[in-house]
Amino acid sequence: MRKTHQISEYGSFISSEREGYYTLEKKTFEQLENFILSNKNKETDALELMSISAKKGLGKVITAKNYVGIISMKDGTTIEILPKIFSKSSDNILQVKKLLVDMLKSLRNSPYKSLQTSQLDVEKMDIFEIFIRMFLDEVLFIVKRGLKSSYETVSKNETVFKGKLLFSQQIRHNFAHKERVYVEFDEFNNNRPENKLIKSTLLYLYRQTKSVKNKNDIKILLNAFDEVEPSSNYKKDYLKFSPDRNMKDYITALLWCRVFLMGKSFTSFSGSNLAFALLFPMEKLFESYIETQMRKVLDSSKYKLSAQDRSYHLFTLPSKKFLIKPDIVVKRKVDDAVFICDTKWKILSDTKANHGISQSDMYQMYAYQKKYGAKHITLIYPLTDKVEERDIYFDSTDGTIVRVRFVDLLDIKNSLEEIIQDF
Repeated sequence: MRKTHQISEYGSFISSEREGYYTLEKKTFEQLENFILSNKNKETDALELMSISAKKGLGKVITAKNYVGIISMKDGTTIEILPKIFSKSSDNILQVKKLLVDMLKSLRNSPYKSLQTSQLDVEKMDIFEIFIRMFLDEVLFIVKRGLKSSYETVSKNETVFKGKLLFSQQIRHNFAHKERVYVEFDEFNNNRPENKLIKSTLLYLYRQTKSVKNKNDIKILLNAFDEVEPSSNYKKDYLKFSPDRNMKDYITALLWCRVFLMGKSFTSFSGSNLAFALLFPMEKLFESYIETQMRKVLDSSKYKLSAQDRSYHLFTLPSKKFLIKPDIVVKRKVDDAVFICDTKWKILSDTKANHGISQSDMYQMYAYQKKYGAKHITLIYPLTDKVEERDIYFDSTDGTIVRVRFVDLLDIKNSLEEIIQDF
């Protein structure tokens, strides 16, 4: 039976009972520790998502950092890491979970866009079930369009001759049955590797899901794969998949198959005790979400928005060098006035020098203004209760003014409308 543990960014796990800390069973704690250490030297360092420390009286402490998502262990234990959100509204864990799903849907070129949150009660589902839902929606799309078929070489004991005779099998099986022939031939069917992988994934998730809706939908979908055999070699079958134009409907579903069947994540984390990990850096989620929501708020008849704009380099001679890429560039159509916004997933505080705004970020903003001739430069941070001043700005007196603004992620529309008032 799967057991789910839930923690927010910057929250901590310990292996003993202590107030103010979330306790993991010793075995689970050790599995999580091994997962972190086993990824220490990987391209994406697991210490970026969680840190391990030792505190007097507590022993080892595992603290979540700026990655959110899900870690699933092979023993059935699931760890959910949710964003740490400060909001003026009455935020709760259910709102934050829905926010995470909405943020995932904003990622460009991701498999998450297809999730129709209106069709299910996201707030009451754990993240694992939501990911299952995403996969099922992809499979349903494939089923509605029709399973892809292809020619498959099969060997069967038939009453009618076709293809070619297999002599050894004929002697072995039909020595006393002269009316039958053991033959090999090409058969057009939907028993192709891609469908085998999907069926195997459906069968696996049927055993794993605790959601009645997900379980029922899996049963219904399995009917469409009745003539398809489960995969006997996941890796081999996946290598046979060619994501060409005719198979584009399968691409996202097979990404999910890799996650669920082969422990392949959209991130680079792995581990001997890990079933799979779906982990996302909050700075990327924050950036994509702000962009998506700003597109909704801006009047497209008056403004044009471009994300990760590549119009300028810091230097152009003797050749273009050092590309600059503002997160959001907004151009007012009536006069071509430019407004630049950069997102920073960082909690500012009055107790820090310059509220915690980094010097390198300000150098970056200055460069943006000079190259784009921007009318306004805005740094966007998540709302915090640690900063009382809401009208923060820095003026270079040579034409560059950088504004600092905060967004309430649980009231994103009103927050962004306040920001774009100066556009």
